Amino acid sequence: MPNLIHGGDVYRHPDVLDFSSNMNPFGTPEAVIRAASEALSSIRNYPDPLCDELANAIANHEHTDPSHVICGNGAAELLFIYAAAHRPKRALLLAPTFAEYEQALKSVNCHIDFYLLKKEHGFDIREDLTDRLNPDLDLVVLCNPNNPTGLLADPEILLEVLRICRLNKIRLLVDECFLDFCVEENRSLIPYLNRFPNLFILKAFTKSYAMAGLRLGYGLCSDTAFLEQMHAGMQPWNVSLPAQKAGVAALKEQKYLERAVAYITKERTWMKDELQKCGLNVYDGRADYLFFQGPKGLAQSLLEKGILIRDCSNYRGLDEGYYRIAIRLHEENMKLLAGLLEVIT
Repeated sequence: MPNLIHGGDVYRHPDVLDFSSNMNPFGTPEAVIRAASEALSSIRNYPDPLCDELANAIANHEHTDPSHVICGNGAAELLFIYAAAHRPKRALLLAPTFAEYEQALKSVNCHIDFYLLKKEHGFDIREDLTDRLNPDLDLVVLCNPNNPTGLLADPEILLEVLRICRLNKIRLLVDECFLDFCVEENRSLIPYLNRFPNLFILKAFTKSYAMAGLRLGYGLCSDTAFLEQMHAGMQPWNVSLPAQKAGVAALKEQKYLERAVAYITKERTWMKDELQKCGLNVYDGRADYLFFQGPKGLAQSLLEKGILIRDCSNYRGLDEGYYRIAIRLHEENMKLLAGLLEVIT
């Protein structure tokens, strides 16, 4: 049986209140569910292998060219396809960060260096990251905001990384899957795509529109020749018809997303204050989750009370006592806090 390294394992833990998986707390928009359901009447047909309708909708949404869009069966598939197309010999990753980057790179026998995010620096990316960007690297992968910390990278550091990577002929993959939840403006690198063909931006519908079960992600890159290489390594019809139709519908739900972001921003601040009142060391995340340090064994104690949180001890660079919780609806967040108080007092 494979080792489960992510949150959201409601199949092994049915009937729990799940704070381990960071979905939009408002749930999947009704229009998205309806679009996926209506597509079922056409599943006798193959889905569009080029995802033209979806790619055009994404391009319009992200203010880029449709030729710069590649769609995948979730962001995770695109990571593995990217690694297979690029075949980097040496890459630099953050630690801690999303485990799938390391998995994808190891699948092509890439040597991986790590930039350790340090507790004494609040797990922030610092300027010394640029010292690690030597010409021996083929790839740098960053997550912004980072998972599991939720921290945003300084935009000046990000731009300097981008410039140095281009100078040294290093490809840069930036995961912006959680950036839609951040109210800070001008943090996305999408406006730099045309100037930096070495830049690849990874996004997904998974979190923003609560569509994890449909598996739908996309990448943005102005290097169309490289995107062709990625397409060549994909299986045909990798994005199902219901997923394609749901994605098009989701991109029309901007009021839903704006309302969710406003709610999350307010509720996250409240949750952080309440967690700190419980004596927990909470980091200043900007996504739809909070990262904190607490007593060892906390996740198991809460699970026994029917509450599932993300134990982050299996992230590279972290040990026991680090956790991540999603921002859910207020009544659910109150239940988590009540459970925490019972466990730690």
